[in-house]
Amino acid sequence: MKRNRKLAIALVVIIVFVISIICIQIVTQKSKTNEQSGLIYLYGEEHASEVILEEEFELWNTYYHDNGMRDLFIELPYYSAEFLNLWMKSDNDDILEQLYRDWEGTAIHSQVVLDFYKQIKSECPETVFHGTDVGHQYQSTGERYLAYLQETGQSSSSEQYQLAQEAIEQGQHYYQYSDDVYRENTMTENFIREFDRLNGVDVMGIYGAAHIGIDALDYTTNTIPCMANQLHERYGDAVHAEDLTLVHDAYTVDTVQIGEKEYSASYFGKTDLSAILPDYQCREFWRLENAYDDFKDCPTTGNVLPYDNYPMEIDVGQIFMIKYTKADGSVITEYHRSDGHAWRGELATEEFSIEG
Repeated sequence: MKRNRKLAIALVVIIVFVISIICIQIVTQKSKTNEQSGLIYLYGEEHASEVILEEEFELWNTYYHDNGMRDLFIELPYYSAEFLNLWMKSDNDDILEQLYRDWEGTAIHSQVVLDFYKQIKSECPETVFHGTDVGHQYQSTGERYLAYLQETGQSSSSEQYQLAQEAIEQGQHYYQYSDDVYRENTMTENFIREFDRLNGVDVMGIYGAAHIGIDALDYTTNTIPCMANQLHERYGDAVHAEDLTLVHDAYTVDTVQIGEKEYSASYFGKTDLSAILPDYQCREFWRLENAYDDFKDCPTTGNVLPYDNYPMEIDVGQIFMIKYTKADGSVITEYHRSDGHAWRGELATEEFSIEG
């Protein structure tokens, strides 16, 4: 009996020792990865927001001139970024204008996006773009880039051709299966490929806010870590992320009258909707202060708006006024409240009716 007990104790000691060695190796390997890695500064945007693009340019301009940074990662396919790099060395805007035509019908088909890239070319001319998204516009931009490579003598065996072809196949898969999990994972893999080959330099990345939450899951299914979360798992504290879509302070405070009562209305700006909803120009957001108790019992309409559509943080017990300006200039006003309601697995405000 005593012998068996000693054997059991010895086994436990050995197991604990082996587990400890494995844990030390994992921590050591992760530490080495972090030491060899440069820093990654990720910024989350609402696409085509003029205010955010201005802030992103100022950030990049500072990194470029004060920190010597040159590599800018963007939410575009590999071949789109390569076209941008060719345009950076060109004496005209033909390449950029063709890309812009390819983007028609998307959120980035906006003059402010065009101006953003032109400003980078003008003031940060040595910028190198890295596109890490799946192959959007693969039938136009993608095929045109392959044709360019062939025309310039770069055969299908060249690395550029293979990466462009890979991005096209990624886009084909994504659009055939509408697979957002595949896209999130592929964006991460593409980012790692581009980043690791830079051998430890610091980079900045601009992506939709849904992709840059250090602790967040993917936006659509909430089943896997989002891109920044996966990058943080690999590179640790080398990854820094900031959501630029959140407005912390109201731009102005207006007065809104509903019925016979006036409310202080904190204004948080407007977002352009024209690229994704052609019948609309924009929508604007106000938070009605100290108004929840007055409207908490008003009937809901069934219309919801997820929290991540708002340009500011949302807390339970708040009231919002949202004005949609349509393409014809007419305005639709909606009133929403935050009750902690969940819609398709994510928090959302509910529209309510104030009639009567």
